[in-house]
Amino acid sequence: MSTPARTIGRIFLGSSLVFAGVSHLTVARKEFQAQVPESLPLDPDATVLASGVAEIALGSALLWAHRRRRAVGRIAALFFIAVFPGNVAQWMHHRDGFGLDTDMKRFVRLFFQPVLVALALWSTRPARR
Repeated sequence: MSTPARTIGRIFLGSSLVFAGVSHLTVARKEFQAQVPESLPLDPDATVLASGVAEIALGSALLWAHRRRRAVGRIAALFFIAVFPGNVAQWMHHRDGFGLDTDMKRFVRLFFQPVLVALALWSTRPARR
């Protein structure tokens, strides 16, 4: 059983992931490629497409999973940790994307990733009895 606040957080996070994932596959492919680290030995477009599919799957699981909700939250948290180097690469290499057109904006964005990790874990944790 979850609290209403956790349910709202989980629905927000799941919906945001599905939206971002669909954007990876369609209208924002170029924008997301700016976040793929140059050190990653994969094609940037393939990386964006694969992460989009992963985001759609994770978002859907956050919205619909019941018995495995906590496990899905942990996987989502690990996903947010795994993509963090892309955010760092965007900042370090001064790449514009999603309105992040200054070093300060790209730097500030780095602090939102831990919030996403925390939200994934908190929103999928059962309420205390």
